[in-house]
Amino acid sequence: MGYLLLVSIVWGLSIPLVKGQLTDLNPFFLGFARMVLALPLFLPFLARRPVEAPVAWRLFGIGAVQYGFMYVCLFAAFRYLPAYQVALFTVTTPLFVALLARELTRPQLAGALGAAVLAILGAAVIQYQPGGAGLASWKGFFLIQASNLAFAFGQVAYRSLRPRFAERADHEVYAWLYLGAIAATLPFAAAFDGFASLARLTPSSGLTLVYLGVVASGLCFFWWNRGATRTRAATLAVFNNLKVPFAVLFAITLFGEHAPPGPLLAGALLLGAALYLAERFVRSPVPVTSAGDRKH
Repeated sequence: MGYLLLVSIVWGLSIPLVKGQLTDLNPFFLGFARMVLALPLFLPFLARRPVEAPVAWRLFGIGAVQYGFMYVCLFAAFRYLPAYQVALFTVTTPLFVALLARELTRPQLAGALGAAVLAILGAAVIQYQPGGAGLASWKGFFLIQASNLAFAFGQVAYRSLRPRFAERADHEVYAWLYLGAIAATLPFAAAFDGFASLARLTPSSGLTLVYLGVVASGLCFFWWNRGATRTRAATLAVFNNLKVPFAVLFAITLFGEHAPPGPLLAGALLLGAALYLAERFVRSPVPVTSAGDRKH
């Protein structure tokens, strides 16, 4: 769970950073650029120990869906929804993770869904704003759900595929996922004039983009899927929403935003209860680890 907790903290910081530094850039360009910046971290390992073609293409496809298609749908939703609704509607991701984790028995699935529902309630309580305008557009809502489904699918698919390359460490194959994401986001960045954003980059926004691409996307997507192979499906579902309280905490303490303490505390308690339920009652098997992780 350490990987998932670390990534949740980094992603919690990334949300206010994007809001404060990059809102004037083309959203499709942001998705493409972050994947391009992430790729060099793992490309040298790919050249050193190539994997079999069938596994490589499946990894490519997972990356295209989990990162590429996810970014395309997520950023397209900003055309129809205000930012707070986009954030709120991402809380269904744990439910998709639980439903897609096919190794669970029916009792385990019931526990996983219970933990996922508690996580959704916790994140929703934290992000709920009294007097909000409600759903601005059904189109935006369904785009967010498609984005959530894509990210959930990638996590579960990577966990399922992991035994096929158990003799290799995760970092030796991960470039294939980013290659798939680049292939998926490039057409949208080109079609919607995304590369015009290059002229609008300032030193501050450029450094923020590099940080988000290298750390929040490059390292953290890798750590997230690595953590996903080492934890129960229900626990993974809960951690998909843990970034929400961290985002609220950083927004309040570092960026001067305000949030009512009651909903914040209530949501945190619900997320804690969901994590306890996942760990205590859902005994799904932890997938195989890589050869490198089995060294003594």
